[in-house]
Amino acid sequence: MNALSLVIGLFALALAVFAFLPFLGWANWAIIPLAMVGLGLGFLSGKDAGRNLNLVVIVVGAFRLFMGGGII
Repeated sequence: MNALSLVIGLFALALAVFAFLPFLGWANWAIIPLAMVGLGLGFLSGKDAGRNLNLVVIVVGAFRLFMGGGII
C-alpha cells in the first residue's frame, strides 16, 4: 500500500509542479483529490512516506489555489 501511495504521490507532485505555471492553477482541482486518494492509501499502510508525500502535495496544491484565487 505504501508503494502505491508513493507512486500516486509522485505522479500528483509532477502534475502539481506543472500546475504551478501561470494559467494552469485550475489543474489543482484534479490534483488535490488524486493526492487524497494517495493519502488514504498511505493511512492504510504501516509506513509514513507515502502519507507524508501526499500531505505535502495537498498543501502545495491548496496553497497554489489560494494564491490564484481558486482558478488561475
